[in-house]
Amino acid sequence: MATPLDEDDRERLTDTHPDWDLRGEELTRTLTFGDFAEAVGFVVRVAIAAEAADHHPDIDIRWNRVTLTLSTHSAKALTDRDTGLASTIDAMVTDA
Repeated sequence: MATPLDEDDRERLTDTHPDWDLRGEELTRTLTFGDFAEAVGFVVRVAIAAEAADHHPDIDIRWNRVTLTLSTHSAKALTDRDTGLASTIDAMVTDA
C-alpha cells in the first residue's frame, strides 16, 4: 500500500529531487536528449523500471524531449511510490 506524503515529506521533496516540479498531487520532470532515438531509449529504460516497481508514470515524448509525470492515482495523492520512482529515474539520468 502506498503511503501519502505529509507536509514534511513535500517540503523535503524539492531538496531531494530538485529537477522535479511539484504541482498539486503530481511530480513532473522534463528531460532533453540529443535526438528522438535517445529520448525513446530513455523511455524504454524508465518503462522497465516502472514495470518492476509496478508503478507507471505518465510519459509524453516530443521528438527529443520527454516529460514524466508521477502521481499515485489510486491514492489521489503523491506517495512514497512516486518519490521512489523519481529516485530511480534520477539515478538513470545520472548514469547516462
